[in-house]
Amino acid sequence: MGRKNRKRPPEGEFEIDIENLSHDGRGVAHLDGKTLFLPGALAGERVRFRYSARHRRFDLGTVREVLRPSPDRVEPRCPHVAVCGGCSLQHQRVEAQIRDKQQALLEAFKRIGKLEPEQILPPLIPADHWGYRKKARLGVKWVEKKGRVLVGFREQGSGFIADIGSCAVLDPRVGQRLQALSELIGGLSVRDRIAQIEVAIGDDGGDSRPVLVLRNLAPLSPADLASLSAFGEQHGLRMGLQPGGVDSIHALEEGENPNRDWGLNYSIPEADVRIAFQPADFTQVNSDINRQMIAQALALLDPGPQDQVLDLFCGLGNFSLPLARRSAQVVGVEGDEGLVARARQNALANGISNAEFYSANLYEPLQPAPWLSQRFSKALLDPPRSGAAEVLELLPRLGVERLLYVSCYPATLARDAGILVQQLGYRLHSAGVMDMFPHTAHVESIALFHRES
Repeated sequence: MGRKNRKRPPEGEFEIDIENLSHDGRGVAHLDGKTLFLPGALAGERVRFRYSARHRRFDLGTVREVLRPSPDRVEPRCPHVAVCGGCSLQHQRVEAQIRDKQQALLEAFKRIGKLEPEQILPPLIPADHWGYRKKARLGVKWVEKKGRVLVGFREQGSGFIADIGSCAVLDPRVGQRLQALSELIGGLSVRDRIAQIEVAIGDDGGDSRPVLVLRNLAPLSPADLASLSAFGEQHGLRMGLQPGGVDSIHALEEGENPNRDWGLNYSIPEADVRIAFQPADFTQVNSDINRQMIAQALALLDPGPQDQVLDLFCGLGNFSLPLARRSAQVVGVEGDEGLVARARQNALANGISNAEFYSANLYEPLQPAPWLSQRFSKALLDPPRSGAAEVLELLPRLGVERLLYVSCYPATLARDAGILVQQLGYRLHSAGVMDMFPHTAHVESIALFHRES
């Protein structure tokens, strides 16, 4: 009984000063010797809050009133911001968001990697902080108690789908139609058997209609198919289904035959390259920042006609193909065989003959392959959140003197930077952040390393 009492949140409201922000954008304070997390609070504010949960190492609370607001506080644009977990920082000025992301990166370097960059790169900032998301996976759930289907992102700190009717950061052709999607799916015979919606949007160079792929866990009736088709026609959307794995994805009008050409693609004007992709392929969510990022990568790596360049975790060739325009040769390595096949297709479609692509699991011991016996003067890493520690020792062995590391998680970048500098003879020349996900605490960054031969 005593243990239960200790964990029961105290009743009533309390006041506290917010010290800083956590890595996921929550306000952080300390009370009674424990860390307290308060979503929606900003550093420097004084707030009145209620406890929502108590744990052994930390407590959670909800802000009831901001008594002393931060000068960085603004009115959120989205009415669902208090519930939806898709955004955590709409209440903070965008200039302050990028400032804090830059500081989070520098603190990670110092705390985890025990180093500092020689130069800090100016942040990359999108032209528009709203309606920027062109890739997303939306949750779908029939809720019996509400008598309707919910479509959207997860709630803050919960696995439940947030009850929202719109989204301000999704491309408005999709973000402003969440309520309509909810009603559409709610009218299907399999309304309780639709698990998610994959959203994929290209740019104006191809079929620019947004693609929505419904993950259906049961077959749809002819009437269901007709409803989806009519919805797509009415709203200028291309509808698809996924009855099984990703290989089962097909356009609605193609029936059960997977359509390999969705017309989805995006351009990289800096290199006169166009990248084609399929709905479930990994692509960057923010096309504006992606173009800026590639331009910066080309400037920092500075490839020339004498350079052999290695691109690890190359995906569809997002960096490989622009690099190939300026290099003697580019070799891209990626674990997903489907992405490797499409990278080769993209090279062919762009008339690029000096780029080769290989499939290899970069997190396991590598099997003999031609690229492992080559020499590279420059390299680019763009790993997932877990980082690239498993392949770092390869780089000096392959002759890499200049390395560009693109990261989606400061902690693993800082860890890997420590290995590169303290064990492998590189120095951290420069680093900075990119606001790929405005209004969230997600930090994308880029770092340049040099090694003397």
